[in-house]
Amino acid sequence: MFLRPLTSALRNRLFQSSRVCFSSETLRSHGGLKDDDRIFTNVYGQEDPFIEGALKRGDWSNTKDIIDLDREWIIGEIKASGLRGRGGAGFPSGLKWSFMPRISDGRPHYLVVNADESEPGTCKDREILRHDPHKLLEGCLIAGVAMRSHTAYIYCRGEFWHEARVLERAVAEAYEKGFLGKNACGSNWDMDVFVHSGAGAYICGEETGLLESLEGKPGKPRLKPPFPANVGLYGCPSTVTNVETVAVAPTILRRGPEWFQSFGRKNNSGTKLFCISGHVNNPCTVEEEMSIPLRELIDVHAGGVRGGWDNLLAIIPGGASVRVLPKRICDDVLMDYDALKEHQSGLGTAAVIVMDKSADIIQCIERLSYFYKHESCGQCTPCREGTTWMWKLMQKMVTGEADVREIDMLLELTKEVEGHTICALGDASAWPIQGLINHFRDEMESRIKKYKRAALAKERRIEAQRRPPQFQNAHAPV
Repeated sequence: MFLRPLTSALRNRLFQSSRVCFSSETLRSHGGLKDDDRIFTNVYGQEDPFIEGALKRGDWSNTKDIIDLDREWIIGEIKASGLRGRGGAGFPSGLKWSFMPRISDGRPHYLVVNADESEPGTCKDREILRHDPHKLLEGCLIAGVAMRSHTAYIYCRGEFWHEARVLERAVAEAYEKGFLGKNACGSNWDMDVFVHSGAGAYICGEETGLLESLEGKPGKPRLKPPFPANVGLYGCPSTVTNVETVAVAPTILRRGPEWFQSFGRKNNSGTKLFCISGHVNNPCTVEEEMSIPLRELIDVHAGGVRGGWDNLLAIIPGGASVRVLPKRICDDVLMDYDALKEHQSGLGTAAVIVMDKSADIIQCIERLSYFYKHESCGQCTPCREGTTWMWKLMQKMVTGEADVREIDMLLELTKEVEGHTICALGDASAWPIQGLINHFRDEMESRIKKYKRAALAKERRIEAQRRPPQFQNAHAPV
């Protein structure tokens, strides 16, 4: 396919409202993102989220020029930027988009945006839906062109009632302005966007479970292959992608892949929305550079750990489905895919959950194990039965009623669930417990021993009380 070259004049026109701030030199440290380099400039909702405010922030600027460069150029730029999926898996986005068939076989192509944000501690997509909905809609149009799709569905979490209303208003504004619908942005490309609300099931955040739900069926994940890019929504080629992933695409295409690649380490490019919650002085959602040190992220943007950094016990760095990290690792670890993977954890959704020394780490993980037990769809036996047994064992660990040998039994159980299910919920239910055992085994053993000592002392007191009065002081010194 012949591609029109991106001339300097066209590049200047695309970037006229953007500052390109990058250096060819390798960055030695990361963090301290400048306001000029933030993509989501209204993440705190201080400006108008609707069309007038969006236009002032540069959304829908020269969108037609980007679309006219066609599919191959768009996908090539996304690949060159190094953008990886922001929903948790971190799969290269440009590569994923390229899986959609280049030539239609008669079936329509669908773009499905996953806004079913239900991971505990995660609230980044919610802020985009609330405060920057037009960035998402413009991204839908551009991604639709790249995938040869004329229809996009935005699947919102059932509890996101307000966010869905904001999004529906933004969609109506985009149609009114001619940015969506027939001949969108004057590009000769038709694009329709529909907002669909779920019913509150966490499992519908899994891409094939989401497709099942969109089709009106129970949200139970499908076996793969076939993959959605071949057989997806209504049996047609489909791509399911995250809100943040789609929303950053227009800015990347305007500023250029080199700009985006200038942030973060190699293979961990760009900026990222981080959600920081738990025992911090200022819980927040903030956009920062990838590969920022975890401690800097918390100290600078969340006001530090409650009671000071030395009061830190542990952090879950990427939402509830990744392994917990103790303080000694949190001191120096970087917030990106590869650095956290080296410590057997993950960036996930970049939802940072902070726990200070007042937290009962065993009870925290037990609460997560209950969440996964409750949200399992029950389709796979290892997940259906395994999540229940993991939660029951975790309850015993919380009180200390377990036997020390059951710690290894629990670890073995997690491995029987991990990797043996259709979707990743089985893995997600196992990893927090594995992290607990790997890093806090001494705490678990100590609690069990403490419970046994207390139980033995109680048993002796009861036995003494049952002894006849004449024998109660039988062993007392004469």
